[in-house]
Amino acid sequence: MPRSRPSHSPERVAHAACSVSDLLEVLWGRGQEASPAGPLPPSQFRALTVIEEQKKVNQRTLGEALGSRPSAVSRLCDRLEAAGLIERLPSTTSRREVDLCLSRRGAAVLEKFRTLRVREVEAVLEAMPPDHLATLAEGLALFQAAAGEHIGLRGEANADDGPATAIA
Repeated sequence: MPRSRPSHSPERVAHAACSVSDLLEVLWGRGQEASPAGPLPPSQFRALTVIEEQKKVNQRTLGEALGSRPSAVSRLCDRLEAAGLIERLPSTTSRREVDLCLSRRGAAVLEKFRTLRVREVEAVLEAMPPDHLATLAEGLALFQAAAGEHIGLRGEANADDGPATAIA
């Protein structure tokens, strides 16, 4: 008789997290549809989030954080710059590199999308009992810290922090 995996094994929790992620994408998509700025593709949102977290970052480091090839990161940055969401500035450490920084417009767009996302998720969370919310908040803070460390983002997660500290 095959041994079953414990209900809290990393594999089972990963499957549950992916299912929740799919539902979150649906919720967030609903929020984006209501945005006057129009939809922000997930790849652009992730890049803006990494750039915001790092304050300034070069394309190589951005690519490593996103798990993307240099050519894809370059095209992504071209689109972000053309949309006025990032700025490319001469690097202070190397003449061969440029630093990527979030523009004021990029910061405003991120804030707007986060606000829309929070509203959608908040509507779901309001249906949960307070003790379940506390457990979820604790688990999410721990997951955020582990994920940030795994992909090389600095800083520690704090369950009481606002959306500006969220990874995505």
